[in-house]
Amino acid sequence: MKALVTGVNGQVGSALLRTCPEGWTCVALDRAALDLTDTDAIARIVEAERPDLVLNPAAYTAVDRAESEQDLAYAINARAPGAFAKALAKTGGRLVTVSTDFVFDGTSGRGYQPGDARNPQSTYGASKAEGEMAAGDDAIIVRTSWVYAAGGANFVRTMLRLMRERDELRVVADQIGSPTWATGLAHTLWGLALAEKPGIWHHRDAGVASWYDFAVAIAEEAAALGLLARIPRIIPIATTDYPTPATRPAFSVLDVSATRALLGDEAVHWRANLRTMLEEEKALG
Repeated sequence: MKALVTGVNGQVGSALLRTCPEGWTCVALDRAALDLTDTDAIARIVEAERPDLVLNPAAYTAVDRAESEQDLAYAINARAPGAFAKALAKTGGRLVTVSTDFVFDGTSGRGYQPGDARNPQSTYGASKAEGEMAAGDDAIIVRTSWVYAAGGANFVRTMLRLMRERDELRVVADQIGSPTWATGLAHTLWGLALAEKPGIWHHRDAGVASWYDFAVAIAEEAAALGLLARIPRIIPIATTDYPTPATRPAFSVLDVSATRALLGDEAVHWRANLRTMLEEEKALG
């Protein structure tokens, strides 16, 4: 069995390669191997490789920059999944594509369920919502949130750098969501792919947090592992105190009960996964 995996230099793509199941061959596609803005190139590689599966975690994720680079965001996040779906409809094979909590407006009083209405408030969210629709009914679409991994470009590693450089940090405390370790997400993506269950699914780590809560936990866990010599003062602030070009959902917790029931497992709490990631980060030096 053969799978094409996009974005293999990214956090989720590299995790998918590391967790590739026995009996599968993974064809690793980075930006040099496949330009996701080129729909003709997508069609050609699917025709040439004729994969049983395309795992597409690659995305334009620069949330604020997307407001000024809308064409690029839509090309990668919307048109590329559509091109994969169209090509696979001719050759056979399943598309698994990764989406985001940003497709929601953040006004829910409960965890967002897969069937809830999309109402994105940013270009990034709108481009991912369009990508979900372009992927079609035969695809497996997995929404996630706040992804991080050792060695990647993410909130955890940014916080570690700032905590080493500064005595005081100000972190938003009124945006609530759930951190997600990339390795756990990769296992879920493979699980859903092997279960051959098309539709929209959600994955996140157990528990919820604000960005402030997440930052405090990063400091405490990193200090315990010797990654920080001292814990700086961390001050909670409001979203209005830290204006950004893109609007972010105030509440974006995803309901993962259907995913966990299908796969017959339980989500690991985000703090436990954070600790594992920081152990990996320490091992990287």
